Amino acid sequence: MIRDLGLDKKITARKQLSQEDILKKRAENIKSMFSSIVRVYDFLNAVLSLNRDKSWRKFAVKVSGIKSNMKILDVCTGTGDLAISFSRLLNGRGLVIGSDYCHDMLRYGIPKIKKKHLEDKIKFVEADTLKLPFHDNTFEISSVGFGIRNVTDLMAGIKEMGRVVTPNGKVIILEFSQPTNVIFRGIYFFYFKKILPMIGKVISQSKFDAYSYLPNSVLAFPGKMELKRKMEECGLIDVKVFKRSLGIVTIHIGTKPPGTSVAPS
Repeated sequence: MIRDLGLDKKITARKQLSQEDILKKRAENIKSMFSSIVRVYDFLNAVLSLNRDKSWRKFAVKVSGIKSNMKILDVCTGTGDLAISFSRLLNGRGLVIGSDYCHDMLRYGIPKIKKKHLEDKIKFVEADTLKLPFHDNTFEISSVGFGIRNVTDLMAGIKEMGRVVTPNGKVIILEFSQPTNVIFRGIYFFYFKKILPMIGKVISQSKFDAYSYLPNSVLAFPGKMELKRKMEECGLIDVKVFKRSLGIVTIHIGTKPPGTSVAPS
C-alpha cells in the first residue's frame, strides 16, 4: 500500500512537470519554427497577404494616438516591420524598442533598419514577452503585430504589455481575425486553410510546416470581442476594436487606467 502511494505521488509529480515542459517546449518549437522561415518571412508576409500587410500596420499606427516624441515598445517584433511603421512618425526624441524571443528574426531585421537609416529611432532587444526586461511605466505605447498568438500565455503577455506602459498609455494588438460575412468567410477560409499553407510550404521549405501552423493558430485564437474582454480582464479600459479587410485582421487598442502603476496580477 505504501509503495502504491509513493508511486502515485511520483506519477502526479511527473504530470505536473510535463505541463511545464509542454509550455517550455511549445515556446522553443515556435522559436525554431520562425528561425526556419526567417529568410523568406518578409517576402511571404507580402505575398500571402496580397501585399495588404503594410496597410494594416500603417492603419494601426494611425489610430494608435502616437506623438512624435513617444517611447514605444513593439513586442514579438520579428524583423521589425511594425517598429519601422511607428518610427516614421517620430522625431529625434522618439524611440521604438523592438523586442523578440527569436534571435534570428532580430538578426535579419538589423539590415532593414540600417538600410532605412533608422538606427537612431529603433533599437532591438532579445526578450521574452512574458518577462520583459523593462521597468513599470516606461513606454507610452506597447504594441504587437501578428505575434501575440505565439505567446504561450496570452493573458500574461497582455499584462506584461500593460505593466510597461505609463498610466493613460496604450496597448495595441494587431492580429488576424475571422471574417463574419458568410460568403467572404467561405472564400477566405478556403484560401487560408488550403492555398496559403501550400504556397508557404513550397517557398519556405520549412520542416516545421510553419504555414499550416498559421491558420491553425488563428482559428484557435479568441475572436475580436473575446479578445476585447480579455484585455479588459487584464486591467485595460476603453478598449476599441477596428476591423480591416472585411475582418481578416483587427486592431485592438486598450488604455491603462490613470493612476495605475502596474497592471493587475
